[in-house]
Amino acid sequence: MKVSLFITCLADVFYSNVGKNTVELLEKQGCEVDFPAAQTCCGQPAYNSGYHKETREVAKHMISVFEASDYVVGPSGSCVAMLHEYEELFKEDLLWRDRARQLSKKSYELTQFLIEVLKIEDVKASLPAHATYHKSCHMTRLLGVKDAPDKLLQHVDGLEVTPLPNSQDCCGFGGAFSVKMVPISEQMVDEKVTHIQETGADVLIGADCGCLMNIGGRINRKGIPIKVMHIAEVLNSGVK
Repeated sequence: MKVSLFITCLADVFYSNVGKNTVELLEKQGCEVDFPAAQTCCGQPAYNSGYHKETREVAKHMISVFEASDYVVGPSGSCVAMLHEYEELFKEDLLWRDRARQLSKKSYELTQFLIEVLKIEDVKASLPAHATYHKSCHMTRLLGVKDAPDKLLQHVDGLEVTPLPNSQDCCGFGGAFSVKMVPISEQMVDEKVTHIQETGADVLIGADCGCLMNIGGRINRKGIPIKVMHIAEVLNSGVK
């Protein structure tokens, strides 16, 4: 199976290890992974700020970049959800709407791809730790991926996962929101960190780098000894 890696901006610039673990994990499952070097930002920051005309130009580029790919897989529910928004973005342009639909049909968040396409729940990972999992808003509400991460984490040898209280609550990142609405964002992430501490977990796991950056930054500022890991890093840990 041939898979094209959609790396996302945050993974590319700040979390390169997430990209590395994503590739290794897919290859372990027998996938042939390529990396279309012409890919750019998916356009989500511009889109969420109301610059739809500018986003269409980015979207056209991304659609063209991945047009020859069999599958497109990214370590971010938020960014992959944006690829699925392209069809709506071109609702009045039939040619690009159809091309956008084809990209949407073959684009998956990492855990979604493992569960829905590869039909794999046990990736033979091993991580002796006590963890809790943060469900990101875009991944669960926009992309509709809710159970895939839980199914995969249940099979990680040695990993104890305690449910996160009020897991449906946003961490306060929201991209530009955390910059424009700092006091509100700060209170939201503080509440999230409090709930994480309530679980007694030593590790916080998430599937979106934006959320992990926001929560991890707050944990670090408060000097709380909790490790933050992307789910790709967890699923590529150890060998059973």
